[in-house]
Amino acid sequence: MPYFDAASAAPLHPVARQALLAALDEGWADPARLYREGRRARLLLDAAREAAAEAVGCRPDELVFTSSGTTAVHAGIAGALSGRRRVGRHLALSAVEHSSVLHSAAAHEAAGGSFTEVPVDRTGAVDPAVYGGALRADTALACLQSANHEVGTEQPVAEVAARCADAGVPLLVDAAQSLGWGPVQEGWSLLTASAHKWGGPAGVGLLAVRKGVRFAAQGPAGERESGRAAGFENLPAIVAAAASLRAVRSEAAAESGRLRALVDRIRSVVAERVPDVEVVGDPVRRLPHLVTFSCLYVDGETLLHELDRREFSVSSGSSCTSSTLVPSHVLRAMGVLSEGNVRVSLPPGTAGADVDRFLEVLPGVVAEVRERLGAPVPAPLSPGPAASLVVDALGRRCPVPVIELAKVIGEVAVGATVTVLADDEAARLDIPAWCEMRGQEYVGEEPADRGSAHVVRRLS
Repeated sequence: MPYFDAASAAPLHPVARQALLAALDEGWADPARLYREGRRARLLLDAAREAAAEAVGCRPDELVFTSSGTTAVHAGIAGALSGRRRVGRHLALSAVEHSSVLHSAAAHEAAGGSFTEVPVDRTGAVDPAVYGGALRADTALACLQSANHEVGTEQPVAEVAARCADAGVPLLVDAAQSLGWGPVQEGWSLLTASAHKWGGPAGVGLLAVRKGVRFAAQGPAGERESGRAAGFENLPAIVAAAASLRAVRSEAAAESGRLRALVDRIRSVVAERVPDVEVVGDPVRRLPHLVTFSCLYVDGETLLHELDRREFSVSSGSSCTSSTLVPSHVLRAMGVLSEGNVRVSLPPGTAGADVDRFLEVLPGVVAEVRERLGAPVPAPLSPGPAASLVVDALGRRCPVPVIELAKVIGEVAVGATVTVLADDEAARLDIPAWCEMRGQEYVGEEPADRGSAHVVRRLS
C-alpha cells in the first residue's frame, strides 16, 4: 500500500532500525555514571550528538536532545523569551508556522506577552522586508520555519535572518521538515527539528542554541542535556535518530532529484486531469517530496477515505478532516482553496509506478465524490434574469455552500450579486477562493442574523 504521508511521519529508515537494535544492547545504562556500562553509554551519546551537530551545522555543545520536536520548539521559544525578557516581551512569527509555535505564542500572550503574525503570499512565503517591518524595539525573539509542513514552500531564511541580525533579534528556525534534505541557510540563532520527520524513531527532537544567545531554560532545573531537556535520555532512540539523519543526508542529493521529478509530474498531471483544481505552494522554492492541491466541490474527508480504500495514504488540510471544522491555518493564511485538499508527501524510495497509479486513480475518485455531493457540471454560463439571489447554506458544511453558489451564479445577470448565508468557518476561505478560480468578484462578508452573508458579484 503506497504511503504518501512522509511529512507527518517518515517510515523508519533501515539504518535507524539497525542502530536502535544495537543501542538497545549497548546503550541501556546511565551515561552520567562512571562505571564501564555508563562510559559505554556516554560514548554513544557523545557520538550521536557530534553526528547530529554536524548535520545541523553547529557545535556539539550547542545541541541537546529533547523528547520531541514539539518539546524542542516549546523549550526553545520559552528559553529565548525568558533570556531576553529585559529587551521586551514581543514575539514575531510567520502566519504559517507549525501549531507548536502558534501554541507557544498563545501561551506567551496569555502570560502577558504579545506577538505579531507576519502574513504570507499565495505561495506561503513571507516577504523579508515585511518580516523585518514586524520587528520592534521590544522584540525578544523571531520564529520562522525553514519549509512549510503543509504546502512545502521554502522560506527565505537567510534574508529574514539578516533583517533579524540588523535589529539585534535572535531567529529560531523550525527545521523539522527540511533538515533531512540538507543544511538550513545561515543566520539562525536557535534551531529545532524532529527525528520522525527524516526516518528516525519518534520521541526524539533537537534543540540547538548558538553560543552568545541569551537563553534561560524554563521549568525545574535538571542535570542532563545542559539543563535544557529534563529526564533520562532515550539513548537507543537518540543513537538511531543521529544515525538515520547522517544516512538520509548522504542520500539526499540523489533522492531529492528523483522525488522532485515525481512531484513535478503530480503537479502537472493533476492540473491536466482533474477539473477545478488548485495546486498550491511555490512551484520552485519547495521541498522536493511534497505537493498539495485542493479540489473544488469535494469533501476532503470523503476524498481521503476513498483514496485509502484504493490503498493510498495521504493527508489533508481541509476543515472536514479535522475535529475543529476549521480549515488549516496555513491554507487560510495563503488565501487559497481549502476544500478537497490533499497533501502528498513521498518518502524516500517511493516507486514511480506507485505515483503513476495514484494519478490514474485520482481523477475518478474526485469525480465520484463530486457526483455524490451533487456538484455542478462545468458548462458555459449564460446571462440570467435575476438582479440578485440569496442562498441559504446555514448549518451546512463546505463544500456545500460553494456548490450551492456555483449552481445559481448563472441565474443572475452580469453585475448582479449572489449572497450566500453560511455559518461554516471554511466558507470564509473557500467562497473567495472560488471567486478567484472562477473570475468572479468577492464583494465581502456582511453580518447576518446567523452566521455570515458572503456577497459575490457576477463578472462574466
